[in-house]
Amino acid sequence: MFVGDRMSHPVISISPDTTIHDAVAMFKKEHIRRAPVIKDGKMVGIISEKDLLNASPSPVTSLSIWEMNYLLSKVTVKQVMTKKVTTVDVTTPIEEAARIMADNKFGGMPVMRSGKVVGMITETDLFKIFLELMGAREKAIRVTAAIDNKPGTLAKITKAIADAGGDFVSFGQFTGDDPSTKVLTFKVSGLKKDDVKKVLAKFVNKFWDIRQS
Repeated sequence: MFVGDRMSHPVISISPDTTIHDAVAMFKKEHIRRAPVIKDGKMVGIISEKDLLNASPSPVTSLSIWEMNYLLSKVTVKQVMTKKVTTVDVTTPIEEAARIMADNKFGGMPVMRSGKVVGMITETDLFKIFLELMGAREKAIRVTAAIDNKPGTLAKITKAIADAGGDFVSFGQFTGDDPSTKVLTFKVSGLKKDDVKKVLAKFVNKFWDIRQS
């Protein structure tokens, strides 16, 4: 799966000459938290909700509402935007985009195609993917178990479930307590909770949790 498959689009962009007051109004209207700043068809920066809040007068200021509005009418996006922008391409693997966002604490990044911004990949987009990967919206038996980190173990588990008439709804593999183990979290349909535990008993070191979910 690539970023282009799950990015938010079309792009809601903003001009560098937009006032902070108008930018705040646009963010509220469009329900967005960040936007690429575009001038003459090219991206020159990115502006976030945090940038706008930092540029606005404090709620405890002694300024009057008229004074605040006057100040906000003078400050523009180009004065508070981030000029150095980290981007990804539409062909970037989704997990690579997630890694960049997590490592840099980004809430979102512009997505490029041939030098032009064509979308945004955001935390919300990644959360939706995570829900799908974990089968969060499908009813089935959810299993979390620790297994040996050995070649062929996963193949034995999937074969055992299939031979018993079960079908995997989702499957996730995570790092265990040490390099010799892995933690699996998956959902299985077509089998009852006790059946799943019985079928996998000889392949699993420890069942952390089995439930209808």
